[in-house]
Amino acid sequence: MHMADALLSPAVGGTMLAVSAGVLACSVRDVRKNFQESRIPLMGVAGAFVFAAQMVNFAIPGTGSSGHIGGAVLLAALLGPSPAFIVMAGVLLIQALFFADGGLLAWGCNLFNLGFFGCFLAYPYVFRPIAGRTLSRGRIFAASLAACIVSLELGAFSVTLETLLSGVTELPFGAFVAVMMPIHLAIAVGEGLATGTVLLFVRRHLPEADSLRLEEENFSPGRLTLVLGAAALLIGGGLSLLASGDPDGLEWSMARTAGSAELERSGAIHTFFANLAEKFALLPDYAFPGSDAPLGTAVAGIAGVLLCAGILGFCAYLVCRKTIHRRAMK
Repeated sequence: MHMADALLSPAVGGTMLAVSAGVLACSVRDVRKNFQESRIPLMGVAGAFVFAAQMVNFAIPGTGSSGHIGGAVLLAALLGPSPAFIVMAGVLLIQALFFADGGLLAWGCNLFNLGFFGCFLAYPYVFRPIAGRTLSRGRIFAASLAACIVSLELGAFSVTLETLLSGVTELPFGAFVAVMMPIHLAIAVGEGLATGTVLLFVRRHLPEADSLRLEEENFSPGRLTLVLGAAALLIGGGLSLLASGDPDGLEWSMARTAGSAELERSGAIHTFFANLAEKFALLPDYAFPGSDAPLGTAVAGIAGVLLCAGILGFCAYLVCRKTIHRRAMK
């Protein structure tokens, strides 16, 4: 559900950049108040894991479409809502800059659609109440399914509103929403099952995370960081080669509505962002430029995992360094 710049007017793209930046600033302020420095590596590695997992598109039977996890609900369960939103911001920016996955003008929309609803609505108000304190297998899967459905459906609806406000006449609101909502419901079920599986594995095989309240102060993240890091490298460098080649839910919906998954926009602002993306995109579409060799996908997966782990870990340190210094002086 990564939107391209062509789906947005400069006014809508700019407004959502400001909105998402505001939410990001509030998240940074919250993390500075309630953060443990031992979790800095976990923020980077959790982002790397979500980056790798998003590369694995799974087919939606009978539709000719595919989907991938958004990751916001999973990150919120592993890190807490505010750290998760910061990580989502970094993952989406790395994808847009280095892999041409989602537009730079569209970064604010993508962060809001994929991050805000999962981190600040679906996780605290759907996942946590359903999961309860018993955290049985059934409760974990029910909570993950419900939260992912709420998150993706709200995100998909926001995409249709943003294209409506941007004046994309090729995607009339009624027809577009009629295909976007059902296909993303199916994708949400897949994401919910994947999220529940990961969280159940964490609870069962990492004793220190048995409560699954990983944002609580007494959680030690060492083993989880190592496990997620190894899994991210395996998925990004190996399992990503098995991803479905079918168009994702947004592209499929655009093709069904407008007859094409590629729309064009002209203008100075769109040209600026297109040129900027072209300069930074080292492995566009997760492949070597001009080649669809599997090696390019594997290299892109490993490179993305390392970039996310390194950049997000460093950014987490920068966000928290004042807090770390203040605690050290006590």
